[in-house]
Amino acid sequence: MVSQTGITTHTLRDTLLKEAHARPFESLEAPLRVSHLLMHTGTSGRSEEVAHLTALCERLRVDPPDAEAGHFTLEARGFRLRWERHTEFSTYTIFVSGAESEPFAEPASTQLPTQWLPQLPGELLAATHVTLVGANGVSTNIDSLGRYFQADSLAGSYCSGGAASVWTDFMADRDGFLRFLVVDESLNPMQAGRLVQRLLELETYRFMALLGFPLARELSPEITEMETQLGTLMDQLSDVSDLADERDLLSALSDLSARVERLMARTNFRFSATAAYGTLVRRRLQVLREQRIEGVSTLDEFMERRLAPALDTCVHIGDRLERISKRVSRGANLLRTRVDVALEAQNRDLLESMNRRARLQLRLQETVEGLSVVILSYYTVSLISYAFDGLAGAGILANGRIATAVAIPIVIALVAFGIRRSRGRILRDDADAG
Repeated sequence: MVSQTGITTHTLRDTLLKEAHARPFESLEAPLRVSHLLMHTGTSGRSEEVAHLTALCERLRVDPPDAEAGHFTLEARGFRLRWERHTEFSTYTIFVSGAESEPFAEPASTQLPTQWLPQLPGELLAATHVTLVGANGVSTNIDSLGRYFQADSLAGSYCSGGAASVWTDFMADRDGFLRFLVVDESLNPMQAGRLVQRLLELETYRFMALLGFPLARELSPEITEMETQLGTLMDQLSDVSDLADERDLLSALSDLSARVERLMARTNFRFSATAAYGTLVRRRLQVLREQRIEGVSTLDEFMERRLAPALDTCVHIGDRLERISKRVSRGANLLRTRVDVALEAQNRDLLESMNRRARLQLRLQETVEGLSVVILSYYTVSLISYAFDGLAGAGILANGRIATAVAIPIVIALVAFGIRRSRGRILRDDADAG
């Protein structure tokens, strides 16, 4: 494709330009209620989600999303729903403007049709309520906040350069939702939208990062057992001397290597995703630009104290698997080298034995060759003797016995020459064939 300047443009240029604005921040104003659902759907749930959204659109008589859509915003009477499809999960965010009688009394999710939310495709992983209120809408006294949060788990800070304060306890309420209370001190609509979006992304990526932690804890005993087994096998490596034992040890190392590779294939994606999501969590915390509120932990401190050990555990388990794999590979290579050296020694001994047999066979062949000359000469002389006797009886030859005696050395020489010539021809043909 050629641009207006006459320059040939890349086929993906328009797609990349649009991607930068594919998921813009919302423009939000207090008072506002937001509900956010994170559904773990795997990599093949798009069609079911689009169908479920289409059913809602038909019910509300609005235009449905495209079949290949990756995000969609539904504007309806009383609420706005935004759906976003990611690699292995989808998010549903409901926005409802207007004040409540008190924070979290009327969550935004209650505005959706009753039976629509329970039928969402996938499995619920994270659920969050955010209430955005003005500075005069709620008291931020810690005792007052105890009505909405667990006092011993309360975390909060000033965000966006002090334009708002954010409060949470990272605890699920009786409906399973985590709560964020955002008190608007001087936010403009774009700041409010960015702040709310970052809080929702913080929870989304936190849960996705933690998906690897249960797997890491589950595999830890098995990895410890494999490390013990590997240590035992390496101790045996210095003791075995028999070729059969070395082959058995090599087989055991190969089986252990297969176990390690299966675990790595099972965990590589999850642990890599955990590291990536953990990085996103820390970036979202940084852009909040938190300022401390005396008496409570900041969101960053709370996350670092609870999230960092889980992420470090996943990294540690992945590193242990990598180290085991390398150690097994080194041990197997060392053992293969020992087996190869032993086999080469056996082959050398075998070749020497074959050479000895070949030399013995050559001597036997020479002995047999001499006997063959004698036997063939004997029979040849016998035939000649009959011929000479016949000629002597016919008067053609004076004395057949003398003639036979004279023929003996001649026959022996001719037979020996013939046998040697035949053997030489066979050896030349064999050399040419080789």
